[in-house]
Amino acid sequence: MDVREFIFKKRGYTPIPLGIVIIYFSELQFFLMFIGGTIIFLGEFIRLKSIRYAGGSTRTTSVGAPELCSDGPYSHVRNPLYLGNIIIYIGIVIFSGGGDLLFEILVVTLIFFIIQYSLIISLEEEVLKKKFGREYDIYSNSVPRLIPLILPWKGRTIINPRSWRKTLMIERRTLQSMSFSLLLILLREFFK
Repeated sequence: MDVREFIFKKRGYTPIPLGIVIIYFSELQFFLMFIGGTIIFLGEFIRLKSIRYAGGSTRTTSVGAPELCSDGPYSHVRNPLYLGNIIIYIGIVIFSGGGDLLFEILVVTLIFFIIQYSLIISLEEEVLKKKFGREYDIYSNSVPRLIPLILPWKGRTIINPRSWRKTLMIERRTLQSMSFSLLLILLREFFK
């Protein structure tokens, strides 16, 4: 098995050791909790908007997509879910305070996700190029991987997004995991 496939399949579990480090070194400060919470909200908003357009195909263990999604957030950036995840984890690190190691934990978090998503994105791009050919080539040459365009790509295929209710149902596992992580950070502070 290609290491990229393994990481793709386990991507929901690979950040657990990082989460343990974040919780262990947490030192809550109200100001950082507010800033971190705001950043977490932004990252989750990006994820929710992305899921409205891509739907349940974002919760798979096999690489691929039933159709090439190029509308909504996907008309600004090719990997908005991963961008949202990175923003959420940056927010969680800041929320936790990180004590004297806040900067170091932020750097490790960024390096971790850069490596993980570089591997996953390279695999996904290979699969999407095979499946969608020229359509994907045009899209990938027009829309950046992780740094969003300010204006949406003009060549997007307009679709009707899913309802917010369906979107929240699809996203419930991430919301539960994020809530659990924040609860553990709060409990760690309470039991110090």
